[in-house]
Amino acid sequence: MAAGAAVGAWVLVLSLWGAVVGAQNITARIGEPLVLKCKGAPKKPPQQLEWKLNTGRTEAWKVLSPQGGPWDSMARVLPNGSLFLPAVGIQDEGIFRCRAMNRNGKETKSNYRVRVYQIPGKPEIIDPASELTAGVPNKVAEKSGSRNRSCEQEVGTCVSEGSYPAGTLSWHLDRKPLVPNEKGVSVKEQTRRHPETGLFTLQSELMVTPAQGGAAHLTFSCSFSPGLPRRRALHTAPIQPRVWEPVPPEEIQLVVEPEGGAVAPGATVTLTCDIPAQTSPQIQWMKDGVPLSLPSSPVLILPEIGPQDQGTYSCVANHPSHRPQESRAVSISIIEPGEEGPTAGSVGGSGLGTLALVLGILGGLATAALLIGVILWQRRRRRGEERKAPENQEEEEEHAELNQSEEPEAGESGTGGP
Repeated sequence: MAAGAAVGAWVLVLSLWGAVVGAQNITARIGEPLVLKCKGAPKKPPQQLEWKLNTGRTEAWKVLSPQGGPWDSMARVLPNGSLFLPAVGIQDEGIFRCRAMNRNGKETKSNYRVRVYQIPGKPEIIDPASELTAGVPNKVAEKSGSRNRSCEQEVGTCVSEGSYPAGTLSWHLDRKPLVPNEKGVSVKEQTRRHPETGLFTLQSELMVTPAQGGAAHLTFSCSFSPGLPRRRALHTAPIQPRVWEPVPPEEIQLVVEPEGGAVAPGATVTLTCDIPAQTSPQIQWMKDGVPLSLPSSPVLILPEIGPQDQGTYSCVANHPSHRPQESRAVSISIIEPGEEGPTAGSVGGSGLGTLALVLGILGGLATAALLIGVILWQRRRRRGEERKAPENQEEEEEHAELNQSEEPEAGESGTGGP
């Protein structure tokens, strides 16, 4: 039994192999009709022919006859002997064989290998990057601990939906193919298949590390190549992110004269944008966060200051090779005659006001404490005087009594003499 089953399996495999080797390749679009001609068959009945097919709809060879059957909705034999598939699908991929006998008794065989395809819509790049930084590490990659992608930045994700076979996505830089896993280039691909239609969705995420000193703009594009020969590739619209060089560590400084920015009405204020870089960038002056319509200059002079000139000023350096840099903002204010202006802008003025308030409070507390001390001292002095008065009165009474007692004794001594 086992030997017979093995022999039968080998016979089936060999028959399939022979059919594939001598078969004619046929490609058909999913959903469209397909007609396979049976060579050597008479164009009109009576006909001696037999169709066999081995596809995704069958477990083994299925025999179809001109008389028809339950498979007529999926495949049926036409009067001329050809096989008609009204709407070819993914399950119809496989081998089709026809054996026909003409009226002279000559047998003719026809073998077909059918493959189906579905061309997707035009691929697109979603979430494209508008700018990249040359050689700057990606913070997200650094946190994840990835070493190979620590300096790579995401360019975008190319998406193709509804293809069969799956096909492939490829990236291009300036119309030249990008090879993944090369230095500075990596691609993360994902393929999904729809559970009902069987069509594929492809995604390809491109990560690159732009080289320093390169072009200011890079042109990226993506293309979809079908998994069938003689089919043209589909290309996305190109994207052109700008490439910035790393920002220099030195910050630009905004110097204001007079220092502090608080001046009397009608005075002149000079603002100087101090740029440590060697390049000569374009300078844009800002007031209260709004750009001023002024020519590019590192110095801004405000003559005859008035109320309309009050506000916060800053300068922005627009470099050709890296991102713009903005200085810290300084406050320009007007002080009336007799008032003291802040020595370090509005922040310094508020600090001096707070210090004066604190000193005033402390002075008031010290004065109150001094008054309380004086009052207490006076009370203690009065109490001391009241206590001493009775003691002096008692001493005077005792002294008077002593004087009275001495006077009689002196009289008696005088009368007792000769």
